[in-house]
Amino acid sequence: MNPNAKISDEQFAEFLNKVRALAEGPFEEMQKEVEQTNVFPQRFFDLARENDLYRFALPSEYGGWDLNELEILKVQEEFSRGPGGMRMHLHYSADLNWRILNEYGTPEVKAELMNKFQDKSVFTCFALTEKTGGTGADVHSTAIRQEDGSYLLNGEKWLISHTDCSQYAYVIAVTDPNDDKDSRLSAFLVPMDAPGFELVEMPHMMGCRGAGHAGLKFTNVRLDPKYLLGREGQGMEVAIHSLSISRVHIAASNLGMCQRMLEMSIARANDRITFGKPIATRQAIKMKIADMAAATHTLRCLVYDFARDFDVDPHNEYVDEKAAICKLNSIQAVKTCSDEMLEIFGGDGYFEDSPYGPTERLYRDCRALWLEEGAPTVQRITIARECQRLKAQLGYQD
Repeated sequence: MNPNAKISDEQFAEFLNKVRALAEGPFEEMQKEVEQTNVFPQRFFDLARENDLYRFALPSEYGGWDLNELEILKVQEEFSRGPGGMRMHLHYSADLNWRILNEYGTPEVKAELMNKFQDKSVFTCFALTEKTGGTGADVHSTAIRQEDGSYLLNGEKWLISHTDCSQYAYVIAVTDPNDDKDSRLSAFLVPMDAPGFELVEMPHMMGCRGAGHAGLKFTNVRLDPKYLLGREGQGMEVAIHSLSISRVHIAASNLGMCQRMLEMSIARANDRITFGKPIATRQAIKMKIADMAAATHTLRCLVYDFARDFDVDPHNEYVDEKAAICKLNSIQAVKTCSDEMLEIFGGDGYFEDSPYGPTERLYRDCRALWLEEGAPTVQRITIARECQRLKAQLGYQD
């Protein structure tokens, strides 16, 4: 436990148990309605607020508990055992939601907003991906500085999460159209009630129901310079560093799902009788359970290793590489666990209701994490780039 934390080791252990009980109890019950409406009921937000799920990851100066990154990820592992859309909301709340403003915001805006994250009086969304371009340097939206120092934002974003409950959007846009390097980009915190800011409706997702998604459209949205994040030209750094941390939170989400799928599969295998014996005694089933356990344990080791390095130095030289390794490995781990779970359950696992847990929904929900914060190809590119950079930096010879 962080020696400066506002709760003791015993209180933290109790909190983890409480979060798991929420995820697998009230949240699961609500999800039956959410699967039909695709909207979180107000009770979900109320329970999250009452049980400190908007507060726990914050620094104490903003009403939080001063948990370290490893502890934050352990909490994430627990609530990720529940419904995927709620996991998506809570994962973002514990990470990008407040962290970008805390690290890059102007003193004026931080003084105005940071204390409001603890009870969800303020919530944000992160807007990088574009329909007309992609994610990363291929950004077309522009924020051009005017003579009075303000910026005029024009363009669009696509596949943006949490738009249904946010008041501000983190937006990456081009501030220097004549620059062909990453320095052409800057980051802004954009009030979503600003004139010229519009939401564009998107279809419902296959899984992770309830988490609102939309496109964004900007038409001459005027921004006060106080909303610039970091320096002008620092937008790519803001995006990459923020996404690197979030990728590990995605991995922790996959870890929580892997662990629950493993537990459910073991229980099912012990109960299911064929030819007079539990299928858990069959060698083929033992191999599946072993593969699920090995994938889950390996992922846990990777996530915890990242967190320990991050707690020493959040900007250490291995952050991007290790975060991408965690995310890439987590995709394979949750794929292995979800596929093996479905085989162990057989046809019963394909139906919506199961006495062992939400097999069908977990199978759908985990697929969204293939794509959040970058598909496997993006992670491999990041890992290779960082390997090459570190090799050159250390002066290795071919």
